[in-house]
Amino acid sequence: MSSLASAVRPETAGATSTAKPGSADYPLSGESIVCFAGEDWWYHHPHSKNHILKRLARHNRVLFVNSLTMGLPSVGSADFFAKIWRKLRSYLRWLRKVPEGLWVMTPINLPLYGSAAARALNRFLLILQLRLVMLVLGLRDPIIWVAIPTAADIVGSLGGKLLVYQVSDKYDCNEDSALSHAVIRDMDARLKQMAAVVMYSGRKLFEEAEVPNRYFLEQAVDFERFADLPPETPPDIAEIPRPVLGYVGAADFYTMDVPLIERVAKLRPDWHWVFIGGKSNLFQPSGPNIHLLGQKPYADLPRYYRHIDVCVLPWNQKNAFTSYGSAIKVREYLATGKPVVIAPLYEYLHTPGVRIYRTAEEFVDLVEKALTRDTPAERRVRQDAVHGCTWDVRAREVAGLFRRLLDSQDAEASLGSQKSKTGFNEEDCYVRHCRSAFIP
Repeated sequence: MSSLASAVRPETAGATSTAKPGSADYPLSGESIVCFAGEDWWYHHPHSKNHILKRLARHNRVLFVNSLTMGLPSVGSADFFAKIWRKLRSYLRWLRKVPEGLWVMTPINLPLYGSAAARALNRFLLILQLRLVMLVLGLRDPIIWVAIPTAADIVGSLGGKLLVYQVSDKYDCNEDSALSHAVIRDMDARLKQMAAVVMYSGRKLFEEAEVPNRYFLEQAVDFERFADLPPETPPDIAEIPRPVLGYVGAADFYTMDVPLIERVAKLRPDWHWVFIGGKSNLFQPSGPNIHLLGQKPYADLPRYYRHIDVCVLPWNQKNAFTSYGSAIKVREYLATGKPVVIAPLYEYLHTPGVRIYRTAEEFVDLVEKALTRDTPAERRVRQDAVHGCTWDVRAREVAGLFRRLLDSQDAEASLGSQKSKTGFNEEDCYVRHCRSAFIP
């Protein structure tokens, strides 16, 4: 069996690590990590990279590179100038050290990937800035973690000793960019060829993946933050009559089922919908009992959950992009213990405690049952479903995976192996199956 293929296997109890840690009880330490994230540290709620890298930064030197974007929406889009403005504000921060100990960088580039000239200019700008920052911060021979396809043009020029690629979405189904889907597919394919391992953060993405060096990296939750809700309720939600149906997270025009939201709002005018999070200018549901509170600091979300009676995920069931989603927010919903009613997202079809609707009538019926018949036992079932899936657990898992990949490379080098990083054999590759409550 290939030693790199062996490295994709999760560590088993009692296994002896060959790591050379600077922190004796942690699988990965003393390394440099450069992550090309798919989100922006400054204006998105934390995604998996954010949560995991905060923890890895306690033992390693970390540079978090804000999203290089997947291109801009069309000029005629109502979101065009809003997206440019928020990215410009992120550019102004350029490089900052955050309290968690890692560095956050927004490299200046042109969010244009459709032409060869623009991509060549971007490649020059990005490599110049990144090499300078890596030199100043002492990031030598880094682990390069890529979570956005548009980094494909530059990652091979940064001197990394290990390249890993995380796939969190069905990128070529993205409707928020005018960039050609063919260009996105090409970038995605190139990264899969270069990477030592491809980590899939969605169950449907993982099960449909054809690359042999695949690894299922389940999403997680900041359990303690959401399991014990504080008694205080912010004034802007406290004044909304109950019962409250709450959605927490980004609301894009293509992800949200606006017809369902508006229909249910008319059918049950006594129910109040509350949307917390950033939203597209194209998402404009109408109704006197629909409330758009905007984005709130992540640390304040538990106080908002206090006033929510039922947590909902009214996503568009016909949209290909959302059908592959892993929606961290659903795990946060479950951690609160509140009733959860969602569209039939593949990731959660067999999750204990989740109520799934397929029609507006089913939605109304399930919410009514959640409001009138929910029990403490059902609350415990929901919380138990995610209790062991914390970001601390997931960060240690990633640290162990990276350590094994590095050790496998060292072993191959010492044996004079000429195998490439992508030299996995389908028969030898261990396909990781989740053993949590999320598996049917």
